[in-house]
Amino acid sequence: MNPEQLRKARVLVVGDVMLDRYWFSTVERISPEAPVPVALVQREQDRLGGAANVALNAASLGAQTTLLSVVGADDAGRRLLELLRETPIRALLHEAVGLRTTLKLRVVSRQQQLIRMDFESSPDHEVLLDLIGRYEQELERHDVVLLSDYGKGGLGHVERMVGLARAAGLPVLVDPKGRDYSRYRGATLLTPNRAEFTLAAGEFRDEAELERRASRLRAELELQALLVTRAEEGMSLFSDDGHLHVAAQAKEVFDVSGAGDTVIATLAVMLGAGSTLEQAVRTANRAAGIVVGKLGTASVRPQELWPAAG
Repeated sequence: MNPEQLRKARVLVVGDVMLDRYWFSTVERISPEAPVPVALVQREQDRLGGAANVALNAASLGAQTTLLSVVGADDAGRRLLELLRETPIRALLHEAVGLRTTLKLRVVSRQQQLIRMDFESSPDHEVLLDLIGRYEQELERHDVVLLSDYGKGGLGHVERMVGLARAAGLPVLVDPKGRDYSRYRGATLLTPNRAEFTLAAGEFRDEAELERRASRLRAELELQALLVTRAEEGMSLFSDDGHLHVAAQAKEVFDVSGAGDTVIATLAVMLGAGSTLEQAVRTANRAAGIVVGKLGTASVRPQELWPAAG
């Protein structure tokens, strides 16, 4: 696989977008009002978050990327649109009056988070139905569908989305949330992290039990494959070809936020470019090892994955 092949991939990302806002500060004293640090904010930065960061990861790898989602008619929504216009992403964002765009505000000092504050609300039924209509129109323009579920309500009709994509002959990758994965039935690949997998399938004590639980979940949901991301323990892929485990490659973990976005975006781009699932997983593992060495939600470029192509 090379960067030129990746540029042929057409990826449709659908899910919960959000604005990641960082306040970088210094802390030199404790407040006289309460036993809390006083953060003197010196710099602010806004970044694409949630499904928008997934789309950015796909676009950073060179893929032709479309982002379909809902935002509020508010300052955070407008800021998201501004950031998206600075990228190659083709953004199709429905602006819903009364909806509060999800905003995650992080106060950081000396490269450590002091606190995170979330602001959010869920889109209503009519808005999501409009989204389904546009989604169906977009399927024929893409090679692979990526559903990024952050549990904010943007994928209220995910069962129908999976069915429409599969009927169109497209692979469907899902980054899942919650305890009940039945709404993802029929997807090509699910990519839960260890905590998410445990919530849905139960605790496992060893590799054999992990494989049994993964096989059961695959059968129940009629999945082609299941990829469990396990942080420093690497990744475990379960498919008809058996169990493939790849070790983590991070040399230094600086920040794990957004690593899951990088993994599923890399998988989607690789599959859209025609790679095998095993090759896609190994490349996604390398990408994750790179992105955790960066601060905050970040992305990976082809030159980082294949230095010789740079």
